[in-house]
Amino acid sequence: MGCMFYKCSSLVSVNLSSINTSNVNNMSYMFHECSSLESIDLSSFNTSNVNNMSCMFSTCTSLESLNISSFNTTNVENMNNMFFRCSSLESIDLSSFNTINVNNMGGMFVIL
Repeated sequence: MGCMFYKCSSLVSVNLSSINTSNVNNMSYMFHECSSLESIDLSSFNTSNVNNMSCMFSTCTSLESLNISSFNTTNVENMNNMFFRCSSLESIDLSSFNTINVNNMGGMFVIL
């Protein structure tokens, strides 16, 4: 799923509630530069096998809130720039994040 919606700058909303992600290991750059994206339904995402979430939401400048409380991040190693330049992001719940295996969180919350 890496780069799946890469640079979809006109995309405003996406509902991925019916997608089976149980075998996915790469979600890097999935929504990178989706600058008009305002809402994403990721409630059914199974992220238990994902090891790369780098730049997953980077430069989603219109995204105000994001519910990723169901994400299982136990196997994630790379979260580099995950929320980079998400300048409108006002709310995010990371309480369920397990970062025991993460070795790169550089620029994760950088707003320029």
